[in-house]
Amino acid sequence: MKVLVTGGGGFIGSNLVEALLRRGDDVRVIDNFATGRRENLAEAESWAAEGGGHYELLEGDIRDPETVRRAVEGCDVVLHQAAIPSVARSVADPLTSHGVNVDGTLNLLLAARDLGVKRFVAASSSSLYGESPTLPKVETMCPDPISPYGLDKLAAETYCRLFHRLYGLGTVALRYFNVFGPRQDPSSEYSAVIPKFTAALLAGRAPTIYGDGGQTRDFTYIENVVRANLLAAEAPEEACGEAYNIACGERISLLDLVERLGRITGREIAPVHGDPRPGDIRHSLADIGKARRLLGYEPVVTLDEGLERTVAWYRREHA
Repeated sequence: MKVLVTGGGGFIGSNLVEALLRRGDDVRVIDNFATGRRENLAEAESWAAEGGGHYELLEGDIRDPETVRRAVEGCDVVLHQAAIPSVARSVADPLTSHGVNVDGTLNLLLAARDLGVKRFVAASSSSLYGESPTLPKVETMCPDPISPYGLDKLAAETYCRLFHRLYGLGTVALRYFNVFGPRQDPSSEYSAVIPKFTAALLAGRAPTIYGDGGQTRDFTYIENVVRANLLAAEAPEEACGEAYNIACGERISLLDLVERLGRITGREIAPVHGDPRPGDIRHSLADIGKARRLLGYEPVVTLDEGLERTVAWYRREHA
């Protein structure tokens, strides 16, 4: 199988690329490295050189239709991970966020339709649920995003559903809930909380929580997300045209997260608190029953095991 991974230089994308090559698939990556990093692909390149599947890198921007057509041509499956992946960044710059997350997705869908792609799996987000107090979040709930990023993902997901209905393209949207794990960059002001907390604790600094820390999240280890993508790429036709929550189905507060990471790192340092950030959701928890039924998805790595693995990786890489 030949697979295009968009955003393959990113945290999620690079883990997907490596998993595909390990099982012998041919992989093409497109990335403009605006947020992804070339070094994230070093292990994938080594694996391909040692006898894994064929690997190819196309440096380019998914906002350019001609570049996208070159990337999609000859591929059986598209795993679409490319995005400006930040609520805070979308609040600061909604136009760029829309251009990549919506226009880029539409370019890919058009190319996939025209070039005979069999399956198009798109990374969506729990952020499109918004601030509904109902928990857990179920796919039948009415979306109500409170950030440009959440709106972008809703628009992209809706395009996927329409392309399935209008053109017969086999689309699947995966609503990720707070993905974490190795290769997640802690250095940006827009970084996710687990890499930022981990980096701070390992350096002996107090982690910063925006708000009171009572906000809760359904954190999802990267291996579970990779598995969900591989299942979606091969799921039966009846699974297409749908969106699925991808998570573990459990939630913890940010205060609890800091405490757990403190125990794992051996650096139990009390957090400092900043002002809440606009666009941030207070509580998040997934119902994963639909993904279980139609994709065969089951989380294989628990939160605690994922945190242990993540801290071990940061110790090795940032020692």
